[in-house]
Amino acid sequence: MKLWKGPLLAREDSERSSATYPLSFQGYVDSWNNYMIYNGNQYPVGIGGETYQRQNVESSGSGFSSLVTQAYYCNGVVFACVLARMLLFSEARFQYRRFNNGRPGDLFGSTDLAILETPAVSDMLSQAEQDVSFAGNWFAVNSRAIPVDPGRPPPPPGIVRFRPDWVDIISADEYASHVLGYAYWYAGRTPGYEPDLYLADQVAHYKPIPDPLARFRGMSWVTPIIREIQADSMARDHKIEFFSHGGTNNTVYRIDPKSMTAEQFDQFVDKFQSAKADPNNAYKAIWIRAAADPTVLGSNFEEMDFKQVQGAGETRIAAAAGVPPVIVGLSEGLQAATYSNYSQARRRFADGTMRPLWRNFAGSLQTLVPPPPGAQLWYDDRDIQFLKEDEQDSAQVNQLNATTARTLIDAGFVPDTVVQAIASGDMTRLKHSGLVSVQLQEPGAQPASSNGSGNPATVALPSG
Repeated sequence: MKLWKGPLLAREDSERSSATYPLSFQGYVDSWNNYMIYNGNQYPVGIGGETYQRQNVESSGSGFSSLVTQAYYCNGVVFACVLARMLLFSEARFQYRRFNNGRPGDLFGSTDLAILETPAVSDMLSQAEQDVSFAGNWFAVNSRAIPVDPGRPPPPPGIVRFRPDWVDIISADEYASHVLGYAYWYAGRTPGYEPDLYLADQVAHYKPIPDPLARFRGMSWVTPIIREIQADSMARDHKIEFFSHGGTNNTVYRIDPKSMTAEQFDQFVDKFQSAKADPNNAYKAIWIRAAADPTVLGSNFEEMDFKQVQGAGETRIAAAAGVPPVIVGLSEGLQAATYSNYSQARRRFADGTMRPLWRNFAGSLQTLVPPPPGAQLWYDDRDIQFLKEDEQDSAQVNQLNATTARTLIDAGFVPDTVVQAIASGDMTRLKHSGLVSVQLQEPGAQPASSNGSGNPATVALPSG
């Protein structure tokens, strides 16, 4: 079923022009302080700002390509943080999870999950992490929902990802509280093409960080640290320039104007630059006339504490990504790194960042893989090596579980329900056998197997 192609999305070709799309990285930065002016109209350009004025349509990821090329491709700290999130995020598997009296229960599989049990799912999760990192949104549909078009190749079977900056989110009107559908510009936002339209229940929309200035779209975690990324890139460029000039700061040569004419001065500068301004001449002696007085300007790395300045910026980038600095090997994290600290950082990364993301993604994916009644789609992290506790901690947990199981079984609970209760953490799943410990019997009585009625019986011992 498709949305009606009516005036809901009708726009002039001039309005769909890609002249201002995508934004340059600098334009994306400036958009936080300015408005984009296009065709004489002002448009706020924040995260995924609309390039047209429609209150019932939200565009996603207008700065997607710029952030990818200028932050992901060109900044090592951003790349390392996204890579750490992506590699762990792609390890998850998905199962259904039952509910018992309102409490989450066991994980179980079904043939309906076959679409999520292929090797391509790992790639899907990797792309989902990249999309939300730089566009704030991930969109996907089942390939069966994509219209057949002789002019384009058929999609592969399974779940198909939509490029996030080519998606529009449509609501009934500006006051609507829910999404009506989605428009996907298959050929990009170029004149002469119309989007494919999908109903809301045909599209999985994953947006872990909601955009506070929008109703339905998400926000990239990179957005609040654009200035930090700029500063880190400038520090990198400064370091490159420092070494490309022979590992020295800027130098001013004061020359007595009486010693040479202006023409001689220009010739001297040209000859000096051609002979000395090269990294291969670093640390070589420079011979000049007595009338020239060289003076060094600026501070070196030690004077401006370059490592600390750069390290603080790296830490702020990692904080926005939800990745502890020691996980990605940043300098400030490594200064206090020990095995204990790394273990704590790993748990913080897993519990504070990855598990909420998996939970959100599983909920978003339920649109395409609906669970059976009384269950929900859930993530399965039991086989992820990164999340396994230390061997000593694991042994202690097993010992405590064994002690708890022995205590409950001795108290008369059915062994199978004891195992289920301990595994799920839900003690309401315990069922009692009706038999009690011998210490609870009255003096002179002992338990019997059964009295024929299904209830435990006691037999009086003969006196004497």
